[in-house]
Amino acid sequence: MGLFSRTKTANTTTGTAGTAVATAPVSADLSHLTGDYTIDPTHSEVGFSVRHAMVTTVRGQFAEYEGSLHLDGADPHLSTAELVIKVASIDTNQAQRDDHLRTGDFFDAPAFPEITFRSISAERLGEDSYRLTGDLTIKGTTRPVTLDLAYNGAAKDLYGNERVGFEGTAKIDRTDWGLNYNAALETGGVLIGEQVKLHFDISAIKAV
Repeated sequence: MGLFSRTKTANTTTGTAGTAVATAPVSADLSHLTGDYTIDPTHSEVGFSVRHAMVTTVRGQFAEYEGSLHLDGADPHLSTAELVIKVASIDTNQAQRDDHLRTGDFFDAPAFPEITFRSISAERLGEDSYRLTGDLTIKGTTRPVTLDLAYNGAAKDLYGNERVGFEGTAKIDRTDWGLNYNAALETGGVLIGEQVKLHFDISAIKAV
């Protein structure tokens, strides 16, 4: 993904879910970050949020997914990413709503069990900010989407795994992917917003 402009000052901290990590020293040479990585779902989150009934926001996430990165520390433009999400793992903390989201009104999980993202380009915007463009496929429809990314640093955990972390966001119109279900409200407006915010908080482990 080319998320490399610096590494964190050396010390020992406690990461997500109590995983202790030792951060790498500051270095202008980022070539050591180049390589293939696997997303660690135990320490990552793939989520979304959307307006509900015009007055509040519903948030959810997908519990099952897998992804891989190829990172190029010397030339971020050569970095790539791929993510495969299991639609049936959707979780908005309300079982009835989740069941409805799995039907043909929305994702149609039996017919289209996976959401995929495959990058096509990467660029550096600032010291720790990057942009990744790729093809997002939902319900059999593929359209381009752009992610704004923040590089969070590199670290080695207590098990000797080399990790990188980043956060990303994107906004999409769900109707562009055929997710058109809605209902009119008596007071005006609609039940579900068309604009969806995507959220990514990723920890990825470098292949040995």
